[in-house]
Amino acid sequence: MRFCQSLMFAAAEDWVELTRTAEAVGFDQVSLSDHVIYPDKLESTYPYRADGKPTFKPFQPWPDVWVMTGALAAVTERIRFSTHVYVLPARNPLLVAKAVGTAAWASGGRVLLGVGAGWMREEFEVLEQPFARRGARMEEQIEVLRTVWQGGMQEHHGEFYDFDRLDMSPPPPEPVPILIGGHSEVALRRAARVGDGWMGTYYGIDELRAYVERLHGYRREYGSQDRPFEIQASVVDRLPSAEVCAELDEMGVTTLITSAWLMEGVQFGTLEENKRLLERFAATYIRRS
Repeated sequence: MRFCQSLMFAAAEDWVELTRTAEAVGFDQVSLSDHVIYPDKLESTYPYRADGKPTFKPFQPWPDVWVMTGALAAVTERIRFSTHVYVLPARNPLLVAKAVGTAAWASGGRVLLGVGAGWMREEFEVLEQPFARRGARMEEQIEVLRTVWQGGMQEHHGEFYDFDRLDMSPPPPEPVPILIGGHSEVALRRAARVGDGWMGTYYGIDELRAYVERLHGYRREYGSQDRPFEIQASVVDRLPSAEVCAELDEMGVTTLITSAWLMEGVQFGTLEENKRLLERFAATYIRRS
């Protein structure tokens, strides 16, 4: 089982040192969450809580994930970087391809792109991207990313994006895995059909098992069950003991997304406190004899 530490709910100015600590104590990955803005008037419903209210508040820092990935990669050697998740259809895909490809190139291929269709209509409107049909656009955007990341002269002619031969350099040193977030029927099918993996969050272990079983079923339906596929998810009702990790591994989960500080009820703790919590988590759950 691989372990991913989410950097949410830690002070952004501490992320560099916390990532260095996470790598040193044995974490395999850190994840960065994405929003460009938070509107003063928010009417959109947050889909991951029953009350429809986001877990984050206005003025919570959201550093650009690719600028931060470059900074974090510069001070580490092994740990991977993921987005959980990046609102892909709120952007132009060529600009995304450039940013992600550069981060992958600069980090030596230590980047995974977790994407979602997005839920905040207000953000799309500010960025002048259509909210309607964002899922269909995202699927074509994934095609665009994979095309231009091959390097050399490439072209694309689709429903939403159309361009003649062009080159984007430098390309990533290897294909960047694209993981699809969300647990709707559409998202699960999309992950099975076009994704290199799936990302889920905030589940009880039995709920997660049901989603993973459906995902496996869709992969068999689409004939994609034999290609490499990552499943990254968080579990909120069980501690990541050896027994729980074995259970997750058996169901097909490859990476456990977790938070050493949120497990202890700490939000925006001091740097030293969060470093101690990373060390404690690793000693308890990662460094097993």
